[in-house]
Amino acid sequence: MLIRTLSRAMLALATLLGATVALPAAAADAYPSHPVKIVVPFAAGGPADIYARILAQHLQETLHQPFVVEDRPGGGSLIGTDAVAKSPADGYTLLMMSNTHTVNETLIPHRPFVLMRDFTPVAPVNIAQNVLVVNPSVPVHSVKELIAYAKARPGKLNYASSGPGTPYHMAGELFKAMAGIDVVHVPYKESSGARTAVLGGQVQYMFDSVTTMAPQIRSGKVRGLATTGLKRTTVLPDLPTMNEAGVPGYESVIWLGIMAPAGTPKAIVDKLNAEITRFVSQPKVKAEWEKQGAEPMIMTPEQFGDYERKDIQKWAPIVKRSGAKVD
Repeated sequence: MLIRTLSRAMLALATLLGATVALPAAAADAYPSHPVKIVVPFAAGGPADIYARILAQHLQETLHQPFVVEDRPGGGSLIGTDAVAKSPADGYTLLMMSNTHTVNETLIPHRPFVLMRDFTPVAPVNIAQNVLVVNPSVPVHSVKELIAYAKARPGKLNYASSGPGTPYHMAGELFKAMAGIDVVHVPYKESSGARTAVLGGQVQYMFDSVTTMAPQIRSGKVRGLATTGLKRTTVLPDLPTMNEAGVPGYESVIWLGIMAPAGTPKAIVDKLNAEITRFVSQPKVKAEWEKQGAEPMIMTPEQFGDYERKDIQKWAPIVKRSGAKVD
């Protein structure tokens, strides 16, 4: 009798364990069963917002549930990011992040979250160069001329960014440090505000994403001086790189990716990674993004996590050397 009772108990336990093992797969099969929110911790109109909406449309079509983009800018990405960190780890709230987040790990030591502890990597999206532009009223036509102009006017020139820790801010601080110039950082709450200030001549220059600034350069509303990658971009092939323009060793790009709250089931993470990878691997997507100056990134969740950790390590000494601070 005891043996039969134990056998029944063991069978019940085995059945329970089997059901538990099957749960993640079942959860992934059923996911998503209702709308998914992608939080963009930056303002509307910038690269993160634009590509989040492109990605959301694809995911909505393939996963047959609404993927809604919600812009929650502020605090150099902290406000929207913290909201996602505090969300349920069920795959229904995602974060569109950028290398702003890896920079902030050093730049803002007292954050309400730790990136690689409170989030799980899902998939990268794309990578693009920045471009250094000046208002046409600034009498310079090259990076060397801008450096000379700034050195002749220490503390008199301003450069704009979309806020502390953003790729545009760090691109500007890296330029200051490597060129040895004294210019003033003017942070805005979003990239559109910084862009408008440079277009209107209130601020002399800024680093901005090639994907958003190239049309302004072509129309003559701003003057492009150099791009920030190690090779020239096909979008603006006539512009030299910063290396070619007289700042050897300079490199500053912007990349985007998707993360989810820590603890999100791996099966759901893997499903999202597979769908995002399938989308960015399409030849038509690659071709269209190349026209805009962006290049798709393809990694597993584990590879993306390694990439992020290396980016945190890469920027830590640069942030410290530049002396950049959040006011």
